[in-house]
Amino acid sequence: MDFEYENIIVAVDGSEASEHAFKKSLDIVRRNDARLIIANVVDSRTFATAEAYDRTLAERAEEYAKELVDSYVENANSAGITNLVRCVEYGSPKVKIAKDVAENFEADLIICGATGMGAVERFLIGSVSESITRHAECDVLVVR
Repeated sequence: MDFEYENIIVAVDGSEASEHAFKKSLDIVRRNDARLIIANVVDSRTFATAEAYDRTLAERAEEYAKELVDSYVENANSAGITNLVRCVEYGSPKVKIAKDVAENFEADLIICGATGMGAVERFLIGSVSESITRHAECDVLVVR
């Protein structure tokens, strides 16, 4: 019995790695006739302290996230993918994608890009892709 994916999340952040993950997701979505969930998590922790000085940071981060996801939606539509959902969340990408987003959309596959972090950074804070792999209850594809 062949297993087919029905709900595929691709985590995008505008990096080159997430661009590769997105392109790979289009092929997998087509092959499985699946729904594509294009997800971006605004890491609200990164601007929480600075927001005391500049209250527009959260608004700009949200606007950037929406524009980013919209650009991926346009690219997916151009590639013939129409069964898709936009998802912009707030919090820690490490936790939100693997837990909340995956559960909300009943994901059976999460696709994300490998990070460009060095060994020291990975040791100290860990990568988002590593955290998704560790915490997700569904399959995870990390694209290099």
